[in-house]
Amino acid sequence: MNRLLQGDVGSGKTMVALLAMLLAADNGFQSCLLAPTEILSKQHAAHFRDLLKDLPVSVALLTGAVKSKNRKKILEDLASGALHMLIGTHAILEESVQFRNLGFAIIDEQHRFGVAQRAKLWKKSGIAPHVLVMTATPIPRTLAMTAYNDLDYSVIDELPPGRQPVRTVQRYEYDRPKVMDFIKEEIKKGRQAYIIFPLIEESEKLDYEYLLKGYENVKAYFPEPPYYISMVHGRQKAEVRETNMKRFVTGDTQILVATTVVEVGVNIPNASVMVIESAEKFGLSQLHQLRGRVGRGEDQSFCILLTGNKLGTDARERLKIMCETSDGFRIAEKDMELRGPGDISGTRQSGILDFKLADIVRDKNILRLAVVSAEKMLEEDPELVSAERMELRNQLMQERGKTHWSKIS
Repeated sequence: MNRLLQGDVGSGKTMVALLAMLLAADNGFQSCLLAPTEILSKQHAAHFRDLLKDLPVSVALLTGAVKSKNRKKILEDLASGALHMLIGTHAILEESVQFRNLGFAIIDEQHRFGVAQRAKLWKKSGIAPHVLVMTATPIPRTLAMTAYNDLDYSVIDELPPGRQPVRTVQRYEYDRPKVMDFIKEEIKKGRQAYIIFPLIEESEKLDYEYLLKGYENVKAYFPEPPYYISMVHGRQKAEVRETNMKRFVTGDTQILVATTVVEVGVNIPNASVMVIESAEKFGLSQLHQLRGRVGRGEDQSFCILLTGNKLGTDARERLKIMCETSDGFRIAEKDMELRGPGDISGTRQSGILDFKLADIVRDKNILRLAVVSAEKMLEEDPELVSAERMELRNQLMQERGKTHWSKIS
C-alpha cells in the first residue's frame, strides 16, 4: 500500500490508522506512526494506550525528550519484536531506531515532513513497509502523485454527527474593533477563542517581538479580569508551554494567543473562534489546518482571516478559496494551481513542473486516461519485452538502484 488518506480535521483519520495498525499486529508485523510535534505524538500515544488497554498489544512513545534509559529499552524491544506499535516524532527517523519487522508506517500531518525525511521510513525494514500518509490538505506534490497513480487515495468526506461547517470570513485591519467585539460576544456565551500570529520574519527575535506586541494589543482589548489570556510559542520552555496550554484546555483562560505551534493536534471542543492575524502571509494548507482547531464541538464556529488593507493577487486568491470552501481537496488543488506541483522525480514539494504542453491541473482527465493505458500495457506485457516497449524498458533499467522519489508519498 502507498496511500493518501485525506479527511477534514476531526473526521476520524486517527481511528482508521489505529485499526490498520491492529491488522498489522494480527499478522505479526510492527507498525509506527510518525507525527510532526511532541504534543501531537503524546496525544496519540495516550489515546492509543487508553483504547488498547485490554488488548495484548504494546505501544511506546519515542520523542527527543525520552531519556536514555527508556530509549534503550524501546530500541531493544523494537529490535526483538516485543514492541508492536511505535508512536513518535522525527526521533523515529534516527538510524539507531531499527525494527525487527516493520510492516506498516503511517505519517500523520504529512505536509509537515520533507520528502527525504519520509523516505527514511522505507529504509527501516528489509522489505519496504506499507505506507499510509494522512492529511487534511495534501501538498501540491502529493496531489500530483495521485494524478500520476504513484499514490492511491481515500477520502473521508463527512464530519462526525452534530458537527457544523466552520463559517470563514476575511476582515481588514480597520475591522479589528468589530472582530474583538465579536470575540467578547462569544466569550459571554461561554466559548473560547484562538488568536494566531504568523512567523514572518527571517529573525526569531523579530518574530518574538511581533508576537509580544500582538499579545499586548489583545490585552488592551481584553483586560484582566474579567478576561484571562494564555500565550503559547516555540521559544517557551516545554513546561511553561504545557501549563499555559492546560489553562486554556481547562477553561481557566478564554483566549489563547499563539504562533502556529497549535496548527496540529490541539482538540478543544469549546473553542468557537479562530482569528488568524496577517492571514495573507500564511499558505493555504496552514490556514486550513488552523481553521480545523475550531468547529470540534456542536456549536457554530467561526474563522476570521484578519489581513492588511492592501493584498496581492495570490493572497486574494488564497483567502477567497478559504472563504468559499472547507473541502481540503479543493483547497489543495487551488494550492497546486498557485504554487505548481513540485518535482515528482525529486524532492521539491511545490514549484513549476516543466512540461512543454501539459498542465497537471487543467489536463487531469488526460492524465487519468494515461494511467489506464499504462496499467493495460503492464497487464499485456509485464516485463516490457516486446519490441515497441524496449526503449521504455531500457530507460527503467537505468533507474535501478536509485532512490525512487516518485514513490515517496
